[in-house]
Order: sequence, then structure tokens, then C-alpha cells
Amino acid sequence: MRRYRVLFVCIGNSCRSQMAEAFARRYGSDVLDPQSAGLAPAGFIAPDTRQVMLEKGIELLGSESKGFDETGDDFDLIVNMSGYPLPPFLPTPVRDWKVEDPISLDLDRHREIRDRIEGLVVGLILELRRAQEFDTPPQLSDNKG
Repeated sequence: MRRYRVLFVCIGNSCRSQMAEAFARRYGSDVLDPQSAGLAPAGFIAPDTRQVMLEKGIELLGSESKGFDETGDDFDLIVNMSGYPLPPFLPTPVRDWKVEDPISLDLDRHREIRDRIEGLVVGLILELRRAQEFDTPPQLSDNKG
């Protein structure tokens, strides 16, 4: 089974993209090879992000905040959660997911955003599995989220 290289991007690579990468690793390692990055990396993973992911049984030990420019460009898809447009000259299809940044929000909102990201990631995983099951290429450039 083919594994698609997906880069999840947010602003600081401290919350949203870290959660998406972790859910993709947990649920979709058969079809995804995920990474995450930030447009302006914060240099840390938000403590609330660590906490709400631990509530799902996912530890973010070893995860680091890194920049968009540190990941290379060999991806099948970029999922942009930053709320900002990415450069138009990228050679990779981009999907924009509208997900609020939880960095300064309370723990309950952080959990709600975590759950939204989980649902979006699971949807992407199911889409890629269906494409492989029916031996059709996935529509990576469509915005679904």
C-alpha cells in the first residue's frame, strides 16, 4: 500500500499541526507518512496541546517545533491550517483546513479543536484508503475542511 507524504502546517507548529501529525501517525500509518511545520515556529509544543493529546493516549515526547523551510519539499500534499495563504509557486497540492488556533484559548476550547483536527485527519485517512481500495488517484488538490 502506498504511503502519501503529508505536511501539516500551522503558524507556530506548537498546537494544530502537531496534533494533526500525531493523529495521522496513530491512525493512518498505513497510508500516511506525516510531518508538521510552522510558518513561524514557536520553538516549543504548547503545554495544553501536550495535555489534551495525552488525554487521547498520545504522547508528544520527542516532538519539536520546526519551520516550514526545514521540511524539504518532497510531499504529496500540504494541509494548511495557518489561516494564511501559502506561496502560490509550491509544487505540492495544498488543502486549507479552517481550524482555530488554540494557543491562547482555555483547555475546553483546546479539546474541541483537538477533536475537530482528529475528525479532519480521520477523514483524510479514509479518503486515501478508499482511493487505494478502488485503485484510483486521490483528489489531493481539493479543499475539504
